[in-house]
Amino acid sequence: MKKDNLRFSSKLIHAGDHKDQYGSAIVPIYQTSTFSFESADHGAKCFSGEAEGYIYTRIANPTIRALEKAVASLENGYDGIATSSGMGAVSTIYMALLSNGAHIVSHNAIYGPARGIIETIFPKFGIESTYIDASKLENIEKAIKPNTKMLYIETPANPTMDIIDIKAAAEIAHKHGIPLVVDNTFCSPYLQRPLDLGADIVLHSMTKFINGHADIVGGIIVTKEKDYYDKLRPVMINLGFNIDPHQAFLAHRGLKTLAVRMDRAQESSIIIAEYLENHPKVSWVKYPGLKSHQNYELGKKQMDGPGCMISFELKGGLDAGKILMDNVQLALLAVSLGGVETLIQHPASMTHSKISKEHREKAGITDGLVRFSVGIEDVNDIMEDIEQALQMI
Repeated sequence: MKKDNLRFSSKLIHAGDHKDQYGSAIVPIYQTSTFSFESADHGAKCFSGEAEGYIYTRIANPTIRALEKAVASLENGYDGIATSSGMGAVSTIYMALLSNGAHIVSHNAIYGPARGIIETIFPKFGIESTYIDASKLENIEKAIKPNTKMLYIETPANPTMDIIDIKAAAEIAHKHGIPLVVDNTFCSPYLQRPLDLGADIVLHSMTKFINGHADIVGGIIVTKEKDYYDKLRPVMINLGFNIDPHQAFLAHRGLKTLAVRMDRAQESSIIIAEYLENHPKVSWVKYPGLKSHQNYELGKKQMDGPGCMISFELKGGLDAGKILMDNVQLALLAVSLGGVETLIQHPASMTHSKISKEHREKAGITDGLVRFSVGIEDVNDIMEDIEQALQMI
């Protein structure tokens, strides 16, 4: 069987294989800053692109390239660009594709810093932005202007769990001659592949589900075609957003267990979401696997599963939420998500605190919203932990 034809779970194990001179079963950690050349002519040819070879780890490294190739294969893309963090991936895209006078259209509920830097840092470079409810497609069409250069979405959205129609959004973007960029962190390529649905660029915080063990910080970009790759990679290199080889090794190692981790956590998430939705102290629950989710049918259509992220609000609002978060014993009160451990956090005061209260409320990020990242612990232990904390309210 050719490895190009492997099914997803097999590709997780074998994508990005790199054969070294010793026949290592896994990609080694090439923990080096620089690489030696065979001769002066060889060095010159490597710099000119006439010969293959590694020059300097900020530019490329075998450990990093194996990871980039692996994730690109899983996303069915042209190639990948690994970065030092998820925000390194976001910033690379912004810096490569937005210039003075450009305008970006984005969903109003995305990862807080991804919106925060557009509203606080990029205006000094002459960048304009419009944030809308992109789950309503008519809002996208209305927001696009002659100087719009990018449509940027995250689906499911962080932390509201809004689901945006990727295929339809891509059609609108392409009609106006602009790229669709999709943050696929909440799903991972195991549950959703935006490039197959028409997106031009997909990105991940590899810190989350791809690595899955809360022990690295990293990001990755995958492009559908070569032209965007050629625009993005030099920006990553020249701005120094490269990931470290050891971090890349850990991310690649974590990637191999993505399917089994996601299956276990997702199975528990469905049970927990249904339990919360029927709990007398819970006002509402937003989870793509619940029929009460406003985009339930769309989620089933474009995702291979509802995922492991749940947002909910208690009837006591923020004060009740604080009591809950202060009394969980198994779940960790911490930001981030997608690890083997269950995490709970409060977006309004944590991950989305840099966004104004007015803008948070417009995006549906209420002060009482609690975000729950389900891990792979026994589901009964997770629910018992939530229940004992809820009894404190």
